[in-house]
Amino acid sequence: MSVQSARGDRPAHAPSVEVGDLVVSYGATPALTGVDLTLDGGGVHGVIGMNGSGKSTLFKAIMGLVHPTSGSVELFGGTALAARKAQRVSYTPQSEDVDWAFPISVADVVMTGRYGHMGWRRTAKPADRAAVEAALERVELGPLRTRQVGALSGGQRKRTFIARGLAQGADLLILDEPFAGVDKRSEATITTLLRELAAEGRTVVVSTHDIVAVPALCDSLVLLNRRVIAHGPTRETLVPELLGQAFGGFVPQSLLDTGADAS
Repeated sequence: MSVQSARGDRPAHAPSVEVGDLVVSYGATPALTGVDLTLDGGGVHGVIGMNGSGKSTLFKAIMGLVHPTSGSVELFGGTALAARKAQRVSYTPQSEDVDWAFPISVADVVMTGRYGHMGWRRTAKPADRAAVEAALERVELGPLRTRQVGALSGGQRKRTFIARGLAQGADLLILDEPFAGVDKRSEATITTLLRELAAEGRTVVVSTHDIVAVPALCDSLVLLNRRVIAHGPTRETLVPELLGQAFGGFVPQSLLDTGADAS
């Protein structure tokens, strides 16, 4: 695996994410088996699969939060650790992975995205505060900046973590089920925001169970069932035959037609 830094020393035009023959097991239980995946820079890349297919494990492996049994992960041609240290990647976990009772405000959560830009004392400078305010306004949470994060709705919580990635200045944003438990307004706001970020050249990787929403959101799609079943442009991948392999059963074309109409 390359040990080059995430910035200046990385190979030219390196993919945002490159996973090679990745195997992750929890004890004797395999979560991922032989995953090969390359995601080029820019665009929204969707990852879908049934519960237990390994989506969250894949994201944690990409972030360097779980140790693979074998295989490799590179971000921008270097290690996940190098990308994290360079503030190039942000991660929005599933809601159940967050302690929502912790007494911290929305603005303070977003400010954690600036920690890598501060010294060891973590003293916010005017540039840090400006980045936080700009991120909050972009996700439409400015008026709620002082609210305790656990008091937010599901959609507002998701937007808070997206704002953290924006304040951080990440080039790669990884979001695990950002639409789970959110209202339609938040879903539309998040979808629009992610499309805007992709248009700006950032790479967005998102897992979702909402097949209907995929055509309007994703440029490419990864079908996962502990291994990569298929990966390609959304309209070529979101077909009943491939979905049947990923979900272990037939997916009616009528459902996909509904999604296509939504795009």
